[in-house]
Amino acid sequence: MRFFVCELNKPIMHKAGFVNIVGNPNVGKSTLMNLLVGERISIATFKAQTTRHRIMGILNTDDMQIVFSDTPGVLKPNYKLQESMLNFSESALVDADVLLYVTDTIEKPDKNAEFMEKVRRLKVPVLLLINKIDLTNQEKLVEMVEEWHEMLPDAEIIPISAKAKFNVDVVMKRIKELIPDSPPYFGKDQLTDKPARFFVTEIIREKILLYYDKEVPYSVEVVVEQFKEDEKSIHINAVIYVERDSQKGIIIGHQGKALKKVATEARKTLEHFFQKSIYLETFVKVDKDWRSSDKELKNFGYQLD
Repeated sequence: MRFFVCELNKPIMHKAGFVNIVGNPNVGKSTLMNLLVGERISIATFKAQTTRHRIMGILNTDDMQIVFSDTPGVLKPNYKLQESMLNFSESALVDADVLLYVTDTIEKPDKNAEFMEKVRRLKVPVLLLINKIDLTNQEKLVEMVEEWHEMLPDAEIIPISAKAKFNVDVVMKRIKELIPDSPPYFGKDQLTDKPARFFVTEIIREKILLYYDKEVPYSVEVVVEQFKEDEKSIHINAVIYVERDSQKGIIIGHQGKALKKVATEARKTLEHFFQKSIYLETFVKVDKDWRSSDKELKNFGYQLD
């Protein structure tokens, strides 16, 4: 057992661990992550594949540090970006002290059987969380629990509703019981492993996911080219990359109105996030087929084999 040493040279027990959240797209992983951390770390929308990176949110108390990881939804890759997203999800199986496998009341246990087999072989505690139980009834929920128990017999199954915050406190209680004794992995004042620029790109991308339809939001990547911060304000230049000239026209919109709406809503959210005045300039550029380019994906910070 490891200890901190306090000023009086008396040992203080401390726990710390990595709690990684995995599951299929659109089951509520990001919403749950934000609830557990107590801060809005991951963007959460009603659209699948909202999360593209592995994002850490760090919860600190005097005697505990829990490092949560939100991950992209598990899916069968159709292009290199999705391969990178799957790599992020699979990496979360390697270093977890506790794994949260999130499902919902719609999907079946046999979906993504190959990934499920990897979860089944894990030696760490697995909490299987059936989310959105407010959308079903008790009889169907009992059936789901039985089906999931057959799939993952060693997992603890906890029905929850992240949206209604039902049983989230139960999940947190079990996590605190399960994480190991350890000194902290990060500074006690650190909330995430990501830099400020990352959250700018995520917030802008969130607005694009919310305001545009069909394939366009999934063809978008955002890069912050300038981030100048002073005591009261932040000046940001951000580039929105798309794959096609036609998509550029859609993002900008008639007389630039669509892009102006995205920038305005992003600025409001950024001001709330950073608690400073934000001056945001956005530009749109075409980077053909960036989702299938190893070079471009690496430039955008994605994890490739």
